[in-house]
Amino acid sequence: MPRVETKYFDYGQAEMDFLSKRDAALGAAITRMGKVERSVIPDLFSALVYAIIGQLISVKAAKTVWDNMQHQLGEISPNNLSKQTPGEIQRCGITMKKAVCIHQIAMTIEEGALDLEELHRMSDDEVIRRLTGLNGVGRWTAEMLLINSMERRDIVSWGDAAIRRGMMKLYGLDQLTKRQFDEYRLCYSPYGSVASIYLWEISFE
Repeated sequence: MPRVETKYFDYGQAEMDFLSKRDAALGAAITRMGKVERSVIPDLFSALVYAIIGQLISVKAAKTVWDNMQHQLGEISPNNLSKQTPGEIQRCGITMKKAVCIHQIAMTIEEGALDLEELHRMSDDEVIRRLTGLNGVGRWTAEMLLINSMERRDIVSWGDAAIRRGMMKLYGLDQLTKRQFDEYRLCYSPYGSVASIYLWEISFE
């Protein structure tokens, strides 16, 4: 059975050094943790399906559904998933709403009305606008695709609870306002995605 190809997010010492100089607390975490590897899914459709699965559920639960989907349905491709019914997709362990969303996107691609490869030629904001025009895809899902598939360099998602939790733990905060979040996000720029990788790791420590 074909498995979805993964790789690690491409960054190195230059990004780690930049963030360490910009932010002492993050720098201390980077020194303590070393390089943190983040798996990404280069195939845009597979990554989008994974992001939709992961909406509002734990990382562990998302992985279980993902494994079920590959085992029960086979190849994670528009062609294959467009041939399944939403009910068959739903039986992998997700809500019917998510199953319908995944099926509709697969059908849209198969019918030629959506070409995900065009996203590579768009800016981050353009990718977000394009994807959030799809039923069931919000800003968080689009931002996860930008990091976890396209490896865009400067994404820090306010909508990601684990990133917010990691930020609060890193800076010893009891609460985090959007203004504080944006100040930190701007501090990390242009390597916000690398900062996000560390914030994710910190949130689960």
